[in-house]
Amino acid sequence: MTNPITIVLADDHAIVRQSLAALLRTHPGLVVVGDAGTTDEAILLAIRHQPTVAVLDIDIPGVECFEAARTIKSRCSRTGILFLSAFSHDRYIDAALNVGALGYVTKSETPEAVVAAIRAIAAGESYFSPEIQSRIVISREGVRLANEPRSRAATLTAREVEVLRYIARGMSKKEIAQTMHLSVKTVENHATNVMTRLAIHDRVELARYAIREGLVEA
Repeated sequence: MTNPITIVLADDHAIVRQSLAALLRTHPGLVVVGDAGTTDEAILLAIRHQPTVAVLDIDIPGVECFEAARTIKSRCSRTGILFLSAFSHDRYIDAALNVGALGYVTKSETPEAVVAAIRAIAAGESYFSPEIQSRIVISREGVRLANEPRSRAATLTAREVEVLRYIARGMSKKEIAQTMHLSVKTVENHATNVMTRLAIHDRVELARYAIREGLVEA
């Protein structure tokens, strides 16, 4: 008998998460072993269950989603990452590819696309929505964006982008430090670098910039 495909779902909208879980459970061989409303919960569930696939919404409370994906991959070597999002900005796609995600499905697709993506990833393959597929290149060297993001945001390091996302969510430097497990001083340094590189020195304007660049969802 074929081993079941086990799944952990993470989405902060309970209706979306529970509806998707209910749908997946109607498909033979798919087993939802846990669902979470934050990335922190998703990490704990993934470590506990070592699922075949972790399905992560991109704009979700807790540790920044791409950092959460890195943690899951480091602690769950057999778990494939599938991102699910209402948006398809290049920055999101690039970040997803950089953490080794095997799939990216937009929420404009049918639920069956999520099922197809999960099955593909479980088989060691990749799956991207057509909108995403048209903007990436798959080769022997891996998967990358056909056109690299070209904006001031592209000059930021991964840590700086993460700090910018948290600032855009309205989090204080102390809250960011606790979430990222860094000192407040280190977060302050990252924030200063972000403001300098972007030439923006106001938190409200930083938040607006992050939304325009697709670094956070409005």
